[in-house]
Amino acid sequence: MSTDDVLQSRPAPSATLPVGAAFADMTLGASHVKIGIALFVAFAIESWEMLTLTYVSADIERDLGISTSQLGLVISALFLGMIPGALVWGSIADRIGRRRTCMYSFAGYGVLTLAGSMMPNYELLMTTRLLSGFAFAGVFTITFPYFEEMLPVRNRGRASVFLASGWPFGVLCAVGTAALVGAHGWRWVVAVSAGASLWMLVVRRWVPESPYWLAQQGRSDEAHEVLARLGVTGLDRRATLTVPDLRPGSLTTMLRGSLKRVTIIQTTVNFLFSWGYWGLQTWLPTLLADRGLSASSSLGFVAISAVFMIPGYVSASVLTGRFGRKKVFIVYVAAAALGGFYFASAGSLTELYAGSFLLSFFSLGAWGVWDTWMGELYPSPVRGMGYSLGVFGQRVANTVAPSLVGFLLAHAGGFSTTVVFIDLFLVATALLGLTLPETEGKELE
Repeated sequence: MSTDDVLQSRPAPSATLPVGAAFADMTLGASHVKIGIALFVAFAIESWEMLTLTYVSADIERDLGISTSQLGLVISALFLGMIPGALVWGSIADRIGRRRTCMYSFAGYGVLTLAGSMMPNYELLMTTRLLSGFAFAGVFTITFPYFEEMLPVRNRGRASVFLASGWPFGVLCAVGTAALVGAHGWRWVVAVSAGASLWMLVVRRWVPESPYWLAQQGRSDEAHEVLARLGVTGLDRRATLTVPDLRPGSLTTMLRGSLKRVTIIQTTVNFLFSWGYWGLQTWLPTLLADRGLSASSSLGFVAISAVFMIPGYVSASVLTGRFGRKKVFIVYVAAAALGGFYFASAGSLTELYAGSFLLSFFSLGAWGVWDTWMGELYPSPVRGMGYSLGVFGQRVANTVAPSLVGFLLAHAGGFSTTVVFIDLFLVATALLGLTLPETEGKELE
């Protein structure tokens, strides 16, 4: 055989290809739907867990003989634990992978939450809630980046916002569990929510590891297999899949160059937006009681408000694919602020429901867009870390807001004054969102 024949018989040198390019012409298929269902339920469980104690707070206060201030700390404990948890898990997700992060986080949350349901006193309940929050921060931090790294470019925005609609279903689960099991005491309600952690087995079976993370680890062949599972055809298997060459999960990377500005802005937006939403939600039963609604009527009001959220998500999902993240987010947050002002000034039950509809419809539609937008702002080696900094901002607000709102309720004039104060945070959110770059239609790095 001649030298020329030998050269011609060798395979062509493998080229490199950014992973994101493989998603440019991908179509949405059955695998994406299955992955979406698994992560949709995971996100619903997140909101379920975060709201569970809110709807049985009176029983906890009575059973443990604690003050209203101590009760506020118990409610805040989960979020306090998520503050360091978010930062730790974001880095872990970039280092060990999205899939294992979900498994470890879910398992830790289930064990610790179940333990919390058995605690005999305030101090031990606080401890287990703190640890439960730390453990569960992993699932909350990585759910959206994980899903986005599986989706075609043209469908990423719409599908990710649909994933966010798992939140009101989680709210309904929390309300339903409180209504159906609450008569047996708060401990049973918490134990039932702990059982939801078994959903991790479904996530493990239905959701593959992110091809972006696999490429980052140099496991190009496995990344190709995941892409084939997602419906990619015609891709040269000899091509080495790549992502930007950045140190995985590095906090210092987030605070240098162009990423520094994005990180500061999005973390601040998360703080403001979460305060504007969560400051109201945690004390909604108390605020409604100030307007004469009974405990059972307040739960019904919350359930109806959760139903109002669903069309908000659906409309935002449709519009973000047409007009982009920025325009839809700004308009929805501004509309939510107007709804909040109307809610604060409501003079009748009918007006309360109308204000709640506007507030729930637009604020949660905006959250769906924001959850999608935030992960798209970062390249994959630091996407988990970037998202975790946003969750960190949210959890700081979640932790501080209930206590400060409780203080305002006690000392600053009640319902209307408190709601208006909370609502101003939504106004600031809309203004700051104007400064972030658009990501609709762009490949992930």
